[in-house]
Amino acid sequence: MEVKLFVGNLSYETSEEDLRTLFAQAGAVASVALIKDRDTGRSKGFAFIEMTTEAEAQKAISLYSGYKINDRDLTVNLARPREERGGYQSRLSTGRELNRNASKPRPDQGSYRGKLSAFGNGSGPTGPRRRGGSQRY
Repeated sequence: MEVKLFVGNLSYETSEEDLRTLFAQAGAVASVALIKDRDTGRSKGFAFIEMTTEAEAQKAISLYSGYKINDRDLTVNLARPREERGGYQSRLSTGRELNRNASKPRPDQGSYRGKLSAFGNGSGPTGPRRRGGSQRY
């Protein structure tokens, strides 16, 4: 079973081939994914590396955690599963139903007209409301 590693604190100049060559010394590398900014194409400074066995992954962690490459100390850990991100699409995909009745008053709230009656009958400082044009007589 392949084991995914998180490699952080990478220099922007580090390439996927550099990482593949380095981690191949710890064992067989199944894949290397250097994460890049989608707009600029520049590295974000971290990568995910899949090692073929658990033992090789542990060896890579012990060898390269704190290892200096391009004047930077690497951070190497087992990758955690991706967490659900908040947002509209994630709510739809998890099956949680959106509250479509949010704007409707609950039965115990009564109507909004009853609440406004305490403020008068709808006439303002300029007199009663009129329908139609904006002219006032």
